[in-house]
Amino acid sequence: MKSQFIKALLASSILMGCSTATDTIEGQSAANMVSKSPSVQAVQESQALLLAKWQGPFEGVPAFDQVTLAGLVPAMEQAMADKLAEVELIANNNEAATFENTIVAMEKTGAELSRLFTYYGIWRANKSTPEFRALQSEIAPKLSAFYSKINQNEQLFKRISAVYQSDAVKAMTPANQRLVLLTYNSFSRNGATLNAADKKRYADINLRLSQLQTRFGNNILADEEGYVLYLDKSQLSGLPESIVNVAAAAADERGHEGEYAITNTRSSMDPFLTYSTERELRKTVWNTYYSRGDNGDQYDNNAIIAEILQLRHERVGLLGYKNYASWRLEDRMAKSPENAIALMESVWPAAIARVDEEVADMLAIGKREDGIEQVQAWDYRFYAEKVRKDKYNLDSDEVKQYLQLNNLREAMFYVAGRLFNFNFTEITDGSVPVFHQDVRVWEVKDKTSGEHIGLWYLDPFARKGKRSGAWATTYRSHTTFQGKKNVLSSNNSNFSKGVAGQPTLISWSDAETYFHEFGHALHFLASKVEYPTLNSGVRDYTEFQSQLLERWLTTDEVINNYLVHYKTGEAMPKSLIAKIKAAATFNQGFKTTEYLASALVDMKFHTVDPTGIDADKFERETLGALKMPKQIVMRHRSPQFGHIFSSEGYASSYYGYMWAEVLTSDAAEAFAEAPGGFYDKEVANKLVEHLFSVRNAVDPSEAYRAFRGRDAKVEALMRDRGFPVKTK
Repeated sequence: MKSQFIKALLASSILMGCSTATDTIEGQSAANMVSKSPSVQAVQESQALLLAKWQGPFEGVPAFDQVTLAGLVPAMEQAMADKLAEVELIANNNEAATFENTIVAMEKTGAELSRLFTYYGIWRANKSTPEFRALQSEIAPKLSAFYSKINQNEQLFKRISAVYQSDAVKAMTPANQRLVLLTYNSFSRNGATLNAADKKRYADINLRLSQLQTRFGNNILADEEGYVLYLDKSQLSGLPESIVNVAAAAADERGHEGEYAITNTRSSMDPFLTYSTERELRKTVWNTYYSRGDNGDQYDNNAIIAEILQLRHERVGLLGYKNYASWRLEDRMAKSPENAIALMESVWPAAIARVDEEVADMLAIGKREDGIEQVQAWDYRFYAEKVRKDKYNLDSDEVKQYLQLNNLREAMFYVAGRLFNFNFTEITDGSVPVFHQDVRVWEVKDKTSGEHIGLWYLDPFARKGKRSGAWATTYRSHTTFQGKKNVLSSNNSNFSKGVAGQPTLISWSDAETYFHEFGHALHFLASKVEYPTLNSGVRDYTEFQSQLLERWLTTDEVINNYLVHYKTGEAMPKSLIAKIKAAATFNQGFKTTEYLASALVDMKFHTVDPTGIDADKFERETLGALKMPKQIVMRHRSPQFGHIFSSEGYASSYYGYMWAEVLTSDAAEAFAEAPGGFYDKEVANKLVEHLFSVRNAVDPSEAYRAFRGRDAKVEALMRDRGFPVKTK
């Protein structure tokens, strides 16, 4: 998969601008990265503010406009030390271990650290700098050692085990029983049961992994920031006005006035490949994007992948598991890698068969119009768009004219009001600080009672230092065990900001992603759990709630009221709506295959013995064995697969999107079959009660059965994707 073409291209200064601002990370201390060391007083003031209780309205809000990096390292050290001291008090309590003095006491620890992680997360994901990356590399191993001290605290684990094994658990509420189980598992599955020598090795492995995973993520960001394609007017053929305007704005922002910038991000790459008639430029953009982390330079991630896999395999071996995936999936809905693989392989043949059909349709047009002999990977989006127009008379750019970012946000608020009884009111008086001028904040209330639910922060636009993609997070989760704490939730996207004074227009796919991430926010905001741990997610389940919310984008209420033309203000015509719905399963071969390829390679990586593994070769051979169509590449190639290698969040769990989509398709049919359709009050109430408000206080399988009355069926997924459904 590694591209010699891109290596040669990046060595040239003809088309590509290369920044060296991120040439830091390993081998340099944080002090070397700061051009002027802050004074002792500045460090102390920064440290104090980073650890301080949040002030202001809404039970206190983060001081995003005041905090600085100066005191980050000492603040982190202090917060970790304070939590360790709290843990020691619990571990050395002379009283017999109980739910209150052990499990609940643990839930109360680390308030300072939780607040600090909010700021740390913003610097890591939303406004990264070379200075922060150096500090991050210094902090990551300290955090790893800190967590190892807690997980390997023998006295603490004895007390947790005593509660877990006690008869008192049987008399607890189901939610409290689950809290005990989750707490016990978090220790037993992370080395608490090992002997002294193995505990040390376990901690050493985690320390090294923290360093490698940090480097992996920073390397991707370096390649995304470092390479920008600058075009002149003669190279814009085929690009719609909205994309040209965005490219011009991106070039202006980078000091290239009069040129047009295609940045090395999906939000810039995808529309360029869809519309540009310059085939060689499409090839350039495609190669640049899919070679991130794979250019044989200081930011190459292949060796890092190999070491990460080896260390993960060794670590779970200490716990007695045959491979990393078996350990990871044990407490997920799938339970085993075999179950996850079986689901994916049941869909894979239909997906690649559909790709053959799609390629045949594209090649027919390509031969007729452009004389091409075969469809290449950088052609797929371009000719797929032509087929869309030919088969359905549907022009994606025409659809885009009705997808204004602000209107879509209001549509999401409308859906939240109908399903969750939430009302969103923007806070414009400056009482809630933000970390960037693009960020806006809304208060969320219950529409009937006026009860304050929380705040919703929105950071919608791409910029230098912000990681790519879209994500949701919380700065504070809902709990009640120490008095009610309301939610501070956020959504983060990377839409390309348009020309000042004009609305930002996005693609249909981006609109679906916008709704998807808002689904995560609603999952946070709807929480009714008592303890922090019960807000945690089960990876192959938490994507379900967000995937489900995408379905409301195509409801008549949203289309008729919020999808209006950005120039005329006229509602989307019924003829265009009909085309969109008719084309709902169009290009599912591409979408399903690029995703499944990533999920299957992830699972294969984590179910083999990785000794001596060559990541690049393994990816190629695995895809070859799957008979991966040559016209499609993995959605996330291994050297840029941050989901699984910049942290362990999705490691051997990327399949979870499809596992969750089985639930999504099945649940969507419950709404479709209801008298009130997707706004049916009875089904909506069951949705909120059983699938959103309980978070992880109920086993996901039990929660879904409470909603649907049965387990989900894979046939609904196949119907949604337009694939053949096997009859028994």
